[in-house]
Amino acid sequence: MRRVHRPLSAVSFGVLIAIALSAGPSWAQTQAQPQAWPARSVRFILTLGPGSGTDIGARLLSDRLAKKWNQSVVIENKPGGDGIVAIAAFVGAKDDHVLLMSPTSAFTAHPFLHDNLPYRPEDLAPIARVSNTFVGITVPSASPANSLDELIALLRAKPGELNWAGVTGANAFMFEAWLNANKLDMKKVPYRNAVDAARDLAENRVQMYESAVAIAQPQIEAGKIKLLALLNSVRTPAYPDIPTVAQAGHPGLTIDGLVGLCGPPTMPMALRERIAADIKEVMESDPIIKDRLTRTGQAFNPGGPAEFGASTEAQRAQVAAAATAIGLQAKQ
Repeated sequence: MRRVHRPLSAVSFGVLIAIALSAGPSWAQTQAQPQAWPARSVRFILTLGPGSGTDIGARLLSDRLAKKWNQSVVIENKPGGDGIVAIAAFVGAKDDHVLLMSPTSAFTAHPFLHDNLPYRPEDLAPIARVSNTFVGITVPSASPANSLDELIALLRAKPGELNWAGVTGANAFMFEAWLNANKLDMKKVPYRNAVDAARDLAENRVQMYESAVAIAQPQIEAGKIKLLALLNSVRTPAYPDIPTVAQAGHPGLTIDGLVGLCGPPTMPMALRERIAADIKEVMESDPIIKDRLTRTGQAFNPGGPAEFGASTEAQRAQVAAAATAIGLQAKQ
């Protein structure tokens, strides 16, 4: 006799659901709840090398978070390619245990600088704001320029003869836009490692450098380079006598450095908020972190996904406005 397969009746389906629910957390609850995080080692991929402000902050956090999470937190420095090397590695991992720690300036200008990016802005889901990085304009101690205006006068006296270095995208982009707007001719020398650029500046192989104060600080303290002005909207407590570019009469150069943590877009908002809360907790409970950040030219500024996302978008808009002012359109 041929067996007839009949569809489940509503009663039969209800019985199956009841059985599943009666099984408790072994079935129903495990299907509804995400797995505990972190379940294994966490990796922070950085767009900058050792010695940068981002690197200092990441290493301060990794030790504390490893204890809180009971998992190791590994720092991977992947400088180069205008931040694209690190971002491509992060996006390619497709892993919620692989996070990107970076200044937003490493990627907010990318659409205006590169034709074929290996990622989209939405691939970088904001998790936590960590700090604001103070970015300065520095020159060799041998330079006759002791202010931003004196540097401009030097550039006008020697058009095309002097060069400059800059590593992260948006900061360099804003400086180039400023040079263009003021009809100043200065050649850019690209560097993969920000610390190498600071060393070359000290030896007068480059004549101007815009970088995080943390990178320039050893050479500043050694008296080998001079800090002329800060690109930020406020002064740094580390060098209270140094003016901002706006105070020096050049507000068009202003851009606030912002460092934070991004995750993959598939990471649930609840998890992102939890990670941000953990970061804020360890930062606020350990005075050593705030002291070390301040002494290396950074501002203590933890925040959640919404705050970090809003700050990042504000910087994107600022970069876009600078691009419009010099007649530049996004490449993609």
